Amino acid sequence: MHVIADLQLHSKFSRAVSKDMTIPGIYEWARRKGIGLVATGDWTHPMWMREISEHLEETGQGLFRLKRAQAEENFLDRQLGEIDSKVLEMPSAKIFSPFALDPLFLLATEVSCIYSQGGKGRRVHTLIWVPTLDSAIKISKEMTRRGCNLLSDGRPIIGLTSIEVAELVFGIEPKALVIPAHAWTPWFAVFGSMSGFASLTEAFGPYADRIYAVETGLSSNPAMNWQIMELDNRSIVSFSDAHSGPKLGREATVFSIPDGKLSYQAIYEAIRYPIRSQASDNLKAKRSESEAVSSSHISYTIEFYPEEGKYHFTGHRACNIRWGPQETHEKGTTCPVCGKPLTQGVVQRVEELASRSEQDLQLSAFSDQLLAGGPKLRMTKSKKFPNRPPFVMLVSLQEIIAECIGSPVQSKKTQAIYMKLTDHFQGEFNVLLHAKQEDIAAVSGERIAVGVTKVRTGDIMIDPGYDGVFGVVKLWKDGEDKPLIDASKEQLSLF
Repeated sequence: MHVIADLQLHSKFSRAVSKDMTIPGIYEWARRKGIGLVATGDWTHPMWMREISEHLEETGQGLFRLKRAQAEENFLDRQLGEIDSKVLEMPSAKIFSPFALDPLFLLATEVSCIYSQGGKGRRVHTLIWVPTLDSAIKISKEMTRRGCNLLSDGRPIIGLTSIEVAELVFGIEPKALVIPAHAWTPWFAVFGSMSGFASLTEAFGPYADRIYAVETGLSSNPAMNWQIMELDNRSIVSFSDAHSGPKLGREATVFSIPDGKLSYQAIYEAIRYPIRSQASDNLKAKRSESEAVSSSHISYTIEFYPEEGKYHFTGHRACNIRWGPQETHEKGTTCPVCGKPLTQGVVQRVEELASRSEQDLQLSAFSDQLLAGGPKLRMTKSKKFPNRPPFVMLVSLQEIIAECIGSPVQSKKTQAIYMKLTDHFQGEFNVLLHAKQEDIAAVSGERIAVGVTKVRTGDIMIDPGYDGVFGVVKLWKDGEDKPLIDASKEQLSLF
């Protein structure tokens, strides 16, 4: 089975995070999105850990679920009651994973390490995943003992180095996963141009060989990471870093797990042994888990268009300067208006550290059906590394609806259509990945159905982001004809 996982988010105890990011709130949004495995976020914060303990219970497999009484109070008693009977007759409405109806949780947190190393200030955000409450509590206690103020924020700023964090975590929980978050962000990332490192070896020292994955962040995609030789034997994962419910799943990693075997160990195995290495006899020989668990792997990742990320291009927003790689090579990295350094874009930083060019990867776009009889999606793989999991780039359903109907994302009109579609197809990812165009049109009108298809096929335009400014997606080129809105269906979709 395939499990869509979003394992990086923040709770209401983190700065600039919605007050609705509670455990029940995260559960409800994960279910509406179609996410089967979601992060708890922020377990280093004592007050959030109290809420985790209050709302979640262990499954016995290193994962957690919403306590049964709370789950029933939320959505489970209404699984079918809210679904239009006509929609249930559509073939593409019968494909929803039971995990998406009852999402499980993984203990995942993020820390912000700010320190000096090698005569330079470093600021690195790092994800920490553990299988038990006991491990999480022991790690938090040891961080506090070492002077970390964990009450300061859900994503605490700590003075430990990346090496010290790895030593602390692995010393308490050998099966923990330590993963650099949004690895290319200029200001707070392991490869960040402003305060990061040139390699994982430099950042994590003797623990580098236990860093089994990096997280792409919104401004890079897997192909950009495939250019780095140091990452050849590491998994490339993508998650949302959501600060509010609607942002869950804007990036996600899809795990292939044997039926009934979803567990922390299965996720650990999938991360530790990338799919490209599964054919390697020497790695197979190292596996001590059951054949069912060890066959877990990453199937593909769901990506935000990196151009839409707010650090993709180099620039200076205060002076309205935005340069792509070629222009940056030609003009340098100093702002021509104010004379200050430009914020280096992720695409340029990747080129700076790359061991190979994008052309060397022999990237290939191909159409794939995730389900028999379902719609085709444009996915990307590398002919040079054919066993690397492919990826698909998507735009959030709310953004698609907003452009199609000419209304803001947060408007009641957009939200009503979004709720209608996700109710009918039992989740946003079903709409984006699996539902047929004609079925979407039957619920929300032809223009939205065409908009979803344009995203699936990559027939869109993006004004790239830079220096903290998000890129802007456009589904229709200037002057391109749009399908007319069927007013009757549009009105129907509001109820």
